[in-house]
Amino acid sequence: MTHSPDISAKTTKSHKAIRIWLGFVAAMIVCTLLVGGATRLTESGLSITEWKPVSGMMPPLSAQAWDAEFEAYKKIPQYREMNSGMSLSEFKTIFWWEWAHRLLARSIGVVFFLPFLFFLIRGGLDGALKRRLWVLFALGGLQGAVGWWMVKSGLSERVSVSQYRLAIHFLLALLIFSATVWTMRGLAPRVSVVAATARAALTSRILLGLIFLQLYFGALVAGLRAGKIYNTWPEIDGGFIPPLDQLFFEKPWWRNFFDSTLTVQFTHRMIAYTLFAVALYHLVDVIRTKAAPAAVRGAVWLMAAMSLQLVIGIFTLLHQVPISLGLLHQATAIVVLTLALLQTHRLQPGEPTMAQGLVPTFR
Repeated sequence: MTHSPDISAKTTKSHKAIRIWLGFVAAMIVCTLLVGGATRLTESGLSITEWKPVSGMMPPLSAQAWDAEFEAYKKIPQYREMNSGMSLSEFKTIFWWEWAHRLLARSIGVVFFLPFLFFLIRGGLDGALKRRLWVLFALGGLQGAVGWWMVKSGLSERVSVSQYRLAIHFLLALLIFSATVWTMRGLAPRVSVVAATARAALTSRILLGLIFLQLYFGALVAGLRAGKIYNTWPEIDGGFIPPLDQLFFEKPWWRNFFDSTLTVQFTHRMIAYTLFAVALYHLVDVIRTKAAPAAVRGAVWLMAAMSLQLVIGIFTLLHQVPISLGLLHQATAIVVLTLALLQTHRLQPGEPTMAQGLVPTFR
């Protein structure tokens, strides 16, 4: 398929603008994830007890408004059981974390929708890209609803949000981030698609799937505060592998993977070891099979990030999850996810090829 120079130049310019826009959205998602992590670590997520999508963008602006927010917080179990006697100044600290998290999330919606509307009106989106962007927009709206669904779980009978809902909220944010990065990658004018064995391409996908599974269990660890107990390594509860009757004491047995602090933290550790082993195997494999330099570089960076994340995770556990290490652990996890996404996008089994011209390489 050929393109006239004018059409090619116009398409290149349009795709560059879309990539810049989506890159900014992806960066905002990362910021929101990190502020959300701080909100969780500071126990601030229940400080705002109402969902006001529009009016909630404004913080309290008077002493009366602050008193009203504080009184609303005093009615929920978290205040009565954990923060009874909290001062207004202390309440403001946790309020600002949650308000910042919600403001960032709402801002992403605005930053996504207005340029999207502009590109729609201008007619610079082809059918496949338009569908992808509509899906991203819908997922963003769903994420807002899931966020409030999560908060509601901690307003009546619990002192914290449900770990199930927290994990779903976190995983959905990562899926939106991943879809955004994948779409950006597909819009590059010349995207390298390097030769790789079917095994190497499959391994990259297995790694990506394991990373999502690990991130899900990481959210469960956060939701259960499981990182604040069993703070030894490599032993956990006295051994490398705890007794089975300790790991699976709840009935039915599968509930332990969601409700037991020991089982959830142990599973998180075991997936980390598995990820390290698979990443090392992937690196050795692409080197041994003399894959393209881009494939080797991608595997090296992924292995390096995975190793760093493992070390940070151990230190975070040993120090009982201080905010600084907890956020560093989460930030590095996002780096690992991004590198795995790029490596998966890059590797295709078969002969060396190159995305030609200006055709987006959506897969």
